[in-house]
Amino acid sequence: MTPASLPRRLGAILYDGILIFALVFATSIPIVAVRGDVFEPYDPAYRAIVLTIAYLFFVGFWFRYGRTLGMQSWGLHIETTGGGRPSIGQCTIRYLIALLSWVPFGLGYWWQLFDRESLTWHDRLSGTRLLYTPKNPED
Repeated sequence: MTPASLPRRLGAILYDGILIFALVFATSIPIVAVRGDVFEPYDPAYRAIVLTIAYLFFVGFWFRYGRTLGMQSWGLHIETTGGGRPSIGQCTIRYLIALLSWVPFGLGYWWQLFDRESLTWHDRLSGTRLLYTPKNPED
């Protein structure tokens, strides 16, 4: 097992982003039907729905399985720095800091390139790490 590279992280983020988009779309249909009106992109209720869906998706998968579906596709998994499974609290901190890591032009992710342990801000602050496990030992 080796630290996950930035391209692998971004690949998993892309996969998971597509899944989140689909979940938000599917969740929005009944809400729009009941409301009788569409959400505006900057509507606080809409933003709360998107953030809640993303939170439940990421924290739920990280806590239960140690990986999201996108991470599974890229051979990635999360563990604590001690090698165990992350707690709900660690997963929540990881989610919140990962959101903040995007704000300064993704600096929280780019940080991995300069960190001696290849950790991002959300890895370090949540006490977790993202590892790559090749399916083929020769990879």
